Amino acid sequence: MTLRIAEKKGEWINRDMPLTFTYEGQTVQAFEGDTMSSALWAAGIKVLGRSFKYHRARGLLSFANHDVNALMTDGVDTNIRADVIPVSHGMELFAVNTEGGVVKDKNRFIDRLSPFLPVGFYYKTFFKPRMMFPFWENKIRKAAGLGKVNFDYPRQLRPKRNAHCDVLIIGAGPSGLSAALTAANHGKQVILVDENRYAGGSLGYDHAADSSTSDKLETLLKQVSEHSNIRLICDAYAGGYYGDHLVPIVGKEGITKVRARSVIVATGAFEQPPVFRNNDLPGVMLGSAAQRLVHRYAVKPFHRGVVVTANDHGYRTALDLAAAGVEVLALVDMRQQSGDEQLAAAVASKGITIHLASCIYEVIPSSDKLGVAEVVLAGYDEQTASARFERSSRIACDGVAMSAGWAPAAALLYQAGTKMRYDYAVEQFVPAQLPEGVFAAGKVNGVYDLALRLRDGQRAAADAVRYLGGQDVEQIEVAQSFQLAPSHAYPIVHHPDGKNFVDFDEDIQVKDFINAAKEGFDNIELMKRFTTVGMGPSQGKHSNMNAIRILARIRQLPVEQIGTTTARPFFHPTPLAHLGGRGFHPHRLTAMHEWHVNHGGVMMEAGVWMRPAWYQPQGAKLTAQEAVQQEAMAVRKAAGMIDGSTLGKIEVFGQDAGAFLERFYTGKFADLRVGSSRVALLLDEAGVMVDDGVAARLAEDKFYVSTNSSNAATVYREMQRNLQLWGMSVTLVNLTGAMAAMTLAGPASRSILTELTELDVFEEAFPQGAIRTAEIAGVQARIMRVAFVADLAFEIHVPSSSALHIWQNIMKTGQPFGLRPFGTDAQRLLRLEMGHHLISHDTDGLTNPFEAHAGGLLAMDKAFFTGQRSLQILAAKPLKKQLVKFVLDPGFSAELPKECNLVINAGQITGRVTSIAYSEYLNRVIGMAFVAPDQAANGQQFEIRTDDGLLVKARVVQGSFFKLSAQ
Repeated sequence: MTLRIAEKKGEWINRDMPLTFTYEGQTVQAFEGDTMSSALWAAGIKVLGRSFKYHRARGLLSFANHDVNALMTDGVDTNIRADVIPVSHGMELFAVNTEGGVVKDKNRFIDRLSPFLPVGFYYKTFFKPRMMFPFWENKIRKAAGLGKVNFDYPRQLRPKRNAHCDVLIIGAGPSGLSAALTAANHGKQVILVDENRYAGGSLGYDHAADSSTSDKLETLLKQVSEHSNIRLICDAYAGGYYGDHLVPIVGKEGITKVRARSVIVATGAFEQPPVFRNNDLPGVMLGSAAQRLVHRYAVKPFHRGVVVTANDHGYRTALDLAAAGVEVLALVDMRQQSGDEQLAAAVASKGITIHLASCIYEVIPSSDKLGVAEVVLAGYDEQTASARFERSSRIACDGVAMSAGWAPAAALLYQAGTKMRYDYAVEQFVPAQLPEGVFAAGKVNGVYDLALRLRDGQRAAADAVRYLGGQDVEQIEVAQSFQLAPSHAYPIVHHPDGKNFVDFDEDIQVKDFINAAKEGFDNIELMKRFTTVGMGPSQGKHSNMNAIRILARIRQLPVEQIGTTTARPFFHPTPLAHLGGRGFHPHRLTAMHEWHVNHGGVMMEAGVWMRPAWYQPQGAKLTAQEAVQQEAMAVRKAAGMIDGSTLGKIEVFGQDAGAFLERFYTGKFADLRVGSSRVALLLDEAGVMVDDGVAARLAEDKFYVSTNSSNAATVYREMQRNLQLWGMSVTLVNLTGAMAAMTLAGPASRSILTELTELDVFEEAFPQGAIRTAEIAGVQARIMRVAFVADLAFEIHVPSSSALHIWQNIMKTGQPFGLRPFGTDAQRLLRLEMGHHLISHDTDGLTNPFEAHAGGLLAMDKAFFTGQRSLQILAAKPLKKQLVKFVLDPGFSAELPKECNLVINAGQITGRVTSIAYSEYLNRVIGMAFVAPDQAANGQQFEIRTDDGLLVKARVVQGSFFKLSAQ
């Protein structure tokens, strides 16, 4: 069965390019230019989705970019708007939010439970009995949301573009087209944007069986296309309004940020549905949706139908449907009298019965509840919004077109700061006071007559031109009068059995608003959040105005006192690829980067740097764990070398250099001997540990300070800030990128280094903590004795330009000694074996030195250092936690705890694991954890809960882990 009709003038499909696709496994014929919805409807497929809450069958509603129950997935993308996105050949589509298919959705039974699922029920239920909450939580989480996220979605790059103009006109309907021509004729550069594939707005579909409308549109489009001052952008929408007339125009290929000198909003209005029982069934749609199907895609909305209206637009819809071959059985007008007598006469001349002061009381669904079987008509009492059955009747049909009025598409005006007022002449909010440089025209301005909309566009353009300095431009007046308002004041039909939907996104019925008000949520913003009206994908485009009217009647207040909800960008759903930054992720590479890659380095992100996590030796097939253990064993038994170029490296020199470091760090540096170094612990003002490194004295007025890799920029910035505050005679030089560093460690490291330098590197001449300057392989280097990963280790700092030369020479010289490179994973294991904590890994944003056994690094007798005052306060308070080293039982083989697993004592959480690893060298599982102070004594046992709930016993160790190897 097909609903496709003969070719229509101005249709958007290309009949010379047929194509096929599948929907829920069913092959469908279509034409190029068809949207998913139009192609399915043409094929007689009317169930396009399931509603979010009750899983009711849904079809077309607005066909205007916000049919939220017609969202599709093609297996790659999800929540594709079927009424907007064109179908392509071979596409495989499925409706989202279903289980078992859209027709036989397994969750459709929820509709029968709707009386037990009133709005807000999820706030009040599922909490008792408490033991059942995890079960219900899992169910609720699965039910939340619509489509499923595809975590393998291909990365897409969407560029940002910029554009400038004198006048930006949003909306290319009759008002927008007229405004563009007027502004352009006055010499202004105009950008005209419209969200539809082609310009024209309602001129392209609202014909009332009159071909002159198409002719008018052709004339306007020809004039626009020939005008050199107008740039027309279609198939793109204005996503929001920002300061100084900045408007992002969102198209398929990305966002164009338009900076305009003035803005004309001609966005039109959203047609609003009347509310009656079962107004959501497939086949019940807005009148404008039916017209769009007919004129844009040459598709009949249904075969035999009824039009229900509360304005003159319903009469125009009936005429268009009749001209398309639809048998219009009745026109049901909720008003006491019709408005335009000529329209009424034209409808009557088609043999269509007009029922005044009447309503659709309910739609009777087909036996499978997937469509319309008949409608029940009744009289309508506007005062009580109830049906009167003294003249009720039933009409068998397969579709309903409905129109209760309009809500202005005023989101951009609200975002711009427009003050709105409620105009009872048109029964809608209209601009009362516009911001400077912003103008409104057409339906959004409360103007509905076509001739007046064209003139209102001219008026807005003339105002914009005068704002831009064209004082000689004549002011245009637009006088309008209404016999009847284009929108009904209260198009609601109450029904005792409900299912009269206001919000089709969230399945919200009239009774839900009444119940919300009874519970105290009688403010429009509170009601929005309690009922979730307007919070679905359509953002209330078809529901907010009716919700405001219902609340006004509940509270017996005028509509203007209820107000509207806040409008925020973005105007339509916008792909994250459009919103994201440019498609690059910059990294810094060390001088040895290519060497690491060529020698099996498995690279990882370390802050802004790329570093090898571990190495896969050529020809070997090691797991990461095996490689890490081998690298660590090499350091313990022979030698290993790691690229430490990512360390922060800062020179501090000047007559106040020592005094500056005394104030900046917790230790003492003024008395540090030249050629020596000390650990430099940095705190913030609250006494929290921020960074640690090494400060080495090169001369009386010169220090060389290293920092943690991830904190290099932060520490340098803080040094600069404090230098300005303290006014000291110090110069800072950031050498992080200019100098490279490498650490040669292990029992053979001294022998390897001796082969490359004349420096005496033995213990008496070069003790722990010393720093020396000497040549290595012909390059001047700074060499420090450090003990972070091994008792015997040398940290070598050289200019980055010479770093690869030094690295290669050391690796070549060390080959007979068993030297191998090691990565950051082995480094973390080695430092853990040494018992050293890592700041920001073993500590957090609240850890102070007393909790991390770093009290030995505090010179509390100094006059001042950053964080000292806070430490004095903390020292007087009892500790709440302590960082301890621990081991698991020898031969431990159960599930290994992970970092952040909780420490449990008597069923209560007392701490967490910060580091844990198996050490092949020690043949034990070792780690660090925060525990309660009474659990921190040497030999004290505590329990760690694993991810599977197993409690693992651990024992506190004080002193060196290496003592364990002797046990």
